[in-house]
Parts: sequence; C-alpha cells; structure tokens
Amino acid sequence: MNGAESMLQTLINNGVEVCFSNPGTSEMHMVAAIGKSQKMKSILSLFEGVCSGAADGYARLAGKPALTLLHLGPGLSNASANLHNARKANSSVINLIGDHATYHKKYDAPLNSDVVGLAKPVSHWVKSVATAEALPKDAAEAAVVANEKPGKIATLIIPADCAWNESVAAEPKQALPTIGKAGQDAISKAAELLTNGKVTYLLMSNLALSEKALASADQISQATGARIFCDTFTPMLPRGEGRCDIERLGYFAEQATEQLQGAEQMVMVGTKAPVGFFAYPGKASEFYPPGCALHTLAAVTEDAEQALADLAAELDAVSRPNYLTLLKPDLLTGPLTLESLAASIGYFLPVDAIIVDESATSGAFVPAMTRTTEPHDWLSLTGGSIGYGLPVSIGAAVACPDRKVVCLHGDGGAMYTIQALWTMARENLDICIVVFANGKYQILQVELARVGAQSMNKKTLDMLDLSNPDLDFVKLAGGMGVQASRCETADEFNKQFQDAMQTTGPRLIELML
Repeated sequence: MNGAESMLQTLINNGVEVCFSNPGTSEMHMVAAIGKSQKMKSILSLFEGVCSGAADGYARLAGKPALTLLHLGPGLSNASANLHNARKANSSVINLIGDHATYHKKYDAPLNSDVVGLAKPVSHWVKSVATAEALPKDAAEAAVVANEKPGKIATLIIPADCAWNESVAAEPKQALPTIGKAGQDAISKAAELLTNGKVTYLLMSNLALSEKALASADQISQATGARIFCDTFTPMLPRGEGRCDIERLGYFAEQATEQLQGAEQMVMVGTKAPVGFFAYPGKASEFYPPGCALHTLAAVTEDAEQALADLAAELDAVSRPNYLTLLKPDLLTGPLTLESLAASIGYFLPVDAIIVDESATSGAFVPAMTRTTEPHDWLSLTGGSIGYGLPVSIGAAVACPDRKVVCLHGDGGAMYTIQALWTMARENLDICIVVFANGKYQILQVELARVGAQSMNKKTLDMLDLSNPDLDFVKLAGGMGVQASRCETADEFNKQFQDAMQTTGPRLIELML
C-alpha cells in the first residue's frame, strides 16, 4: 500500500466520503487511489474555487468534512477565496494539496511555491508531510482537526514521493473532539443581565441557530422581554413554518444601528459583538450604542445550543415556543420587479428546500417573502468573497440529494465561478439557479456613493458595469449542459420557477431586471 492509498483509507475510516477535485500531475497517485476506492465519491470541478466552495456547502449541510484535491500552490491560491468564506462559516474542510517530490523541491521548478505560506491564511491547521510512512498518521490528525466543532479547515500538503512510496497501514477511526461547554458563570451572568430590568438583546449565530437553540431563545425572550437577533450573514439558518422567528441584522450600518438602538446590554451566543462590514468616513464601526454592556454566553467554539437550554432552565422559561405558521405571499403579475420575483420564490418554494443566497441587492425582498413559507434552510455569504453561491449549491446538493437547492445569484458574482454549472450538469444535481441580471455590480454602485467617493462619471461607472458586451446566461448555461431560460415579466418567472420546483435536475433562470 503506497502513501496515497494508506492516506485515503485513513480518511475513509474517519467518515470522509466525498472529494471535490481539480488535480494535476503531483496528485496523480491520489487520483489513482480514489479511482480504486468504492467508498470515496469523486466530483470533478473545472476551477479550484468551485472545489473549495462545494466543500463549504457540503460541510454546512452534512456536518462533516469533505476533501478538496488541489494542485500545488497555484491550485490552492485559486481555491483561497472560497476557503476564506468556508473559514468564516466555520465549515469542516480537509484540503489535500499535492507538492513536488521532496528531492525535487531544491530545483525550484516552475510550479514550486511556498505552499505552507499560501495555506496558513485560509486554514486552522497546516502540515507538510515528511515521509510516506508519516502520511496516514498526518491524515488522521487532519480529520480530527477538521471535525472540531463548529468546524475547522485542515490543509495537508503531500509531496509526490510521499504519495507514491510504500507506506504503513491506514490509521483507524479516531476519537472525535468534544465541543466545549459554556461555563456556569457565563450562564448565571446572562440570567442576571436578562432580569435586571435593562433593555437587553441576544445576538446569535453559528451553533446558536439550530432549531432547538432558536426555540430556547424564543422561550428566553418570552420570559424576559429580550429581543433576539442573528448576524447578517450566517452559515445556516432554519426558517419558515414550524420554526421560531429571529430578526436578522441589516447589512448597512444605518439599518443595524437603528435595530440595536436603545440596547443597554447585549448577550452574544455563538458570535461576537456586531461591527460594520466595512468602515465609512465619519461613521462608527460598532453597531451597538456607546455604553452598551457586552457579555458572551457561549463562544463560537462552545455548545451554544446547550448554553441556551441551560439559560432557559435557569430563568424558568418554559412557555411553548412561538412557532411560525404557514402563510405564503400572494403571487404578483405584470412587470418583473424585486417584489414580484420574491413573492414567486416564497409561493412556490418546496418543503425542506435549501436557499443559497448571493443575490446582493436584487434579493432584498426574498427574506420577508419566505419568512412564513414552507420550512427551509438559508445559507449566507459569511466571508463576503463573491462567487460562493454556485459552488456552495453543489456541496449542499451532494450532501442532501433529496432536497431542492435554490441558488439566488447576482450576475457579477456568478461569473466568478461559472464553471460550477458544468459540475451541476455532470452530476445531475437538483439545483435551480436564479440569476438576477441587472448588468452591473449594483451593490458597488451603492457603496460608491456611501463611502463619499465623488467621481460618478462614465469612466468610473464603467468599472462597475457588466454590459458591452451583455452577458447571456442562457447561452452560458446551455454551453455547459444546464437547461436554461429567460424571464422579462412576473408571469414568465412565475411559470418557469414553478416548473423548476416541480422537476429535478439543474436548471437556470435568468431574470432581466
């Protein structure tokens, strides 16, 4: 058994089942090992950013890591943007990065680079394998690290000779790390704050956004009057019928500041104090009022779900949670507007759908229109690096093949990882992509004005414009094997989106806004 085979069996022994790959020469023995395995699913992507984004989406839904198989430093670099998003989402990912053979490194061949240096900013753990005999043990360590809760990114750099040389037996299943618990002092302090008569808000994210955690938070709110919020961008949020409601902080500083106005105390659960996505001239970075007392009930790495349950028990908060009831929006007809497209999505969304949101400005009405629709999970762009939506949809669909995935995507962001359409077609994944084609980076035009930049001439606006030539997503999708259509009216979108929700397989709908 060579190093690649022993490594792969080690990862399989530790519950890893899927590899999103875009390999090169230095990974060929790993490719061969995967090819001989009956227990590792291999999914080819035509760009490394699709691999890393897909691994992120898979982890969010499966609750365990997938592999990426990437070629040297350039391959890792291409994957880095979506690894950044995965890191901000606390997703479990194991990167397998091929490298030059140990004896070849000294020649500084054209593809040689500082792979460790490239990996560190987007990884929690990085290791370069020294020998074939060490490879299975290193792989086992990577699996343990990646499975830490809520999730970590482990990057294993594998010189080619470590993959092809004879190795030792695969490592068995490892004991998975247990999640830390919130301290009793933190729970008691939170209870004290919530009962001292001051205006108190709960801010939640990550492990605090399970269905059970939301139910506990709702009970706490009923018992104390505290308002509950979640971060603007969350890894996954259960929504719709049968779930407890939670208010989402607005993206713009003005929105969030208004929402938190009057807060005297804030209790964070699975997150940190809220700050602006960006800085703006003359505006504060913090959203919360000056003098607001801050307290952490459970850190991101602690069991937020259990902490909320313990806090509810300490407060004797036993009221039945307020679960949302089904109330779909009315369909709209006539011109295609942001309101009409959102109403259609809310009306036709099937039970247990997964919404992957990278809609930027065009999806502004979708959260409200889906609030009381069928139960679904909502995935957000946690790290802000655009081009996450299409790849994450792949990972979500692979993790949950029996659930419909709806990807809401701006046209500019979609072009970052458009290669994902090919993978969707190849794997026949049940994904409906709705592309909001407004022909510009609308969010950046908004930001241009918000930061106080004074240049609004044609040259400036051309840098944020996607026309000349116009993008044609119907042709782009068709060229990669995905059925596609275009809508210019609300009636057309109603019909096409309904059809997409009632059929399986990849489908793209281009909305001409």
